[in-house]
Amino acid sequence: MNYETRDTYGMYKTNFHTGPGPQIMGADTLLGNDVYNLNDEDIGDIKEIMLDVASGEIAYAVLSFGAFLGMGEKLFAVPWSELKLDTAGKRFTLDVSKEQLKNAPGFDKDHWPNFADRTSTTGIQSYYKKKSPN
Repeated sequence: MNYETRDTYGMYKTNFHTGPGPQIMGADTLLGNDVYNLNDEDIGDIKEIMLDVASGEIAYAVLSFGAFLGMGEKLFAVPWSELKLDTAGKRFTLDVSKEQLKNAPGFDKDHWPNFADRTSTTGIQSYYKKKSPN
Protein backbone atom coordinates (compact mmCIF):
# COMPACT_ATOMS: atom_id res chain seq x y z
CA MET A 1 0.00 0.00 0.00
CA ASN A 2 1.19 3.54 -0.57
CA TYR A 3 0.41 7.05 0.54
CA GLU A 4 -1.41 8.02 -2.65
CA THR A 5 -3.93 5.18 -2.34
CA ARG A 6 -4.67 6.23 1.27
CA ASP A 7 -5.22 9.89 0.33
CA THR A 8 -8.94 10.22 1.14
CA TYR A 9 -8.78 14.04 1.15
CA GLY A 10 -7.00 14.51 -2.18
CA MET A 11 -3.98 16.27 -0.65
CA TYR A 12 -1.56 14.70 -3.14
CA LYS A 13 -3.58 15.52 -6.26
CA THR A 14 -2.18 19.07 -6.39
CA ASN A 15 1.57 19.39 -6.73
CA PHE A 16 2.67 22.24 -4.45
CA HIS A 17 6.28 21.10 -4.23
CA THR A 18 9.32 21.32 -6.45
CA GLY A 19 10.86 17.94 -5.60
CA PRO A 20 10.01 14.45 -6.76
CA GLY A 21 7.55 13.85 -3.91
CA PRO A 22 5.54 15.55 -1.20
CA GLN A 23 7.48 17.50 1.40
CA ILE A 24 4.63 17.47 3.90
CA MET A 25 2.46 14.40 4.24
CA GLY A 26 -0.66 13.46 6.15
CA ALA A 27 0.09 11.04 9.00
CA ASP A 28 -2.90 8.83 8.23
CA THR A 29 -1.69 8.34 4.65
CA LEU A 30 1.62 6.97 5.98
CA LEU A 31 0.05 4.13 7.96
CA GLY A 32 0.20 0.89 6.01
CA ASN A 33 2.92 2.15 3.67
CA ASP A 34 5.32 -0.50 2.47
CA VAL A 35 8.94 -0.40 3.59
CA TYR A 36 11.67 -2.00 1.49
CA ASN A 37 15.38 -2.32 2.08
CA LEU A 38 18.03 -1.23 -0.43
CA ASN A 39 18.09 -4.78 -1.87
CA ASP A 40 14.47 -4.24 -2.98
CA GLU A 41 13.18 -6.71 -0.36
CA ASP A 42 9.87 -6.07 1.38
CA ILE A 43 10.70 -5.71 5.07
CA GLY A 44 7.32 -4.67 6.41
CA ASP A 45 4.89 -1.83 6.62
CA ILE A 46 4.29 1.16 8.85
CA LYS A 47 1.84 0.30 11.62
CA GLU A 48 2.11 3.42 13.74
CA ILE A 49 3.84 6.79 13.88
CA MET A 50 5.16 7.94 17.25
CA LEU A 51 5.25 11.71 17.81
CA ASP A 52 7.48 13.45 20.32
CA VAL A 53 4.85 15.80 21.67
CA ALA A 54 7.36 18.09 23.40
CA SER A 55 9.38 18.73 20.22
CA GLY A 56 6.54 18.35 17.73
CA GLU A 57 8.61 15.97 15.61
CA ILE A 58 8.12 12.40 14.48
CA ALA A 59 10.33 10.22 16.66
CA TYR A 60 9.69 6.70 15.33
CA ALA A 61 7.81 4.68 12.80
CA VAL A 62 6.66 1.34 14.13
CA LEU A 63 7.15 -1.34 11.50
CA SER A 64 5.62 -4.77 11.32
CA PHE A 65 7.88 -7.55 10.07
CA GLY A 66 7.73 -11.33 9.85
CA ALA A 67 3.99 -11.90 10.05
CA PHE A 68 2.37 -14.73 8.15
CA LEU A 69 -1.44 -14.64 8.16
CA GLY A 70 -1.28 -12.37 11.20
CA MET A 71 0.86 -14.80 13.20
CA GLY A 72 4.37 -14.15 14.49
CA GLU A 73 4.29 -10.43 13.86
CA LYS A 74 7.19 -8.56 15.42
CA LEU A 75 7.13 -4.80 15.78
CA PHE A 76 10.14 -2.51 15.49
CA ALA A 77 10.51 1.13 16.38
CA VAL A 78 12.69 2.69 13.71
CA PRO A 79 13.95 6.26 14.10
CA TRP A 80 12.03 8.34 11.58
CA SER A 81 15.29 9.84 10.31
CA GLU A 82 16.36 6.38 9.07
CA LEU A 83 13.42 6.07 6.65
CA LYS A 84 13.68 7.60 3.19
CA LEU A 85 10.77 8.27 0.86
CA ASP A 86 11.10 6.40 -2.45
CA THR A 87 8.89 8.56 -4.68
CA ALA A 88 9.25 6.30 -7.72
CA GLY A 89 8.16 3.21 -5.79
CA LYS A 90 5.72 5.18 -3.62
CA ARG A 91 7.10 3.51 -0.52
CA PHE A 92 9.75 4.01 2.13
CA THR A 93 13.21 2.50 2.24
CA LEU A 94 15.33 1.53 5.20
CA ASP A 95 19.03 0.72 4.88
CA VAL A 96 18.92 -2.59 6.76
CA SER A 97 19.04 -6.22 5.67
CA LYS A 98 16.35 -8.70 6.65
CA GLU A 99 18.87 -10.37 8.95
CA GLN A 100 19.73 -7.08 10.65
CA LEU A 101 16.04 -6.36 11.14
CA LYS A 102 15.48 -9.81 12.66
CA ASN A 103 18.21 -8.98 15.21
CA ALA A 104 17.02 -5.42 15.87
CA PRO A 105 15.38 -4.53 19.17
CA GLY A 106 11.71 -5.31 18.77
CA PHE A 107 8.56 -6.02 20.70
CA ASP A 108 5.16 -7.63 20.32
CA LYS A 109 1.82 -5.84 20.17
CA ASP A 110 1.05 -6.62 23.80
CA HIS A 111 4.35 -5.30 25.22
CA TRP A 112 5.13 -1.84 23.86
CA PRO A 113 8.23 -0.07 25.18
CA ASN A 114 7.89 3.21 27.03
CA PHE A 115 8.95 5.58 24.24
CA ALA A 116 8.87 8.53 26.64
CA ASP A 117 11.66 6.95 28.70
CA ARG A 118 14.90 7.96 26.97
CA THR A 119 16.81 5.07 28.59
CA SER A 120 14.51 2.53 26.93
CA THR A 121 14.96 4.11 23.49
CA THR A 122 18.75 4.52 23.63
CA GLY A 123 19.23 0.96 22.36
CA ILE A 124 16.93 1.58 19.42
CA GLN A 125 18.74 4.77 18.41
CA SER A 126 22.20 3.23 18.71
CA TYR A 127 21.24 0.05 16.82
CA TYR A 128 20.28 1.96 13.68
CA LYS A 129 23.19 4.41 13.93
CA LYS A 130 25.91 1.76 14.11
CA LYS A 131 24.47 -1.15 12.14
CA SER A 132 27.06 -2.81 9.95
CA PRO A 133 26.66 -4.67 6.66
CA ASN A 134 26.37 -8.46 6.77
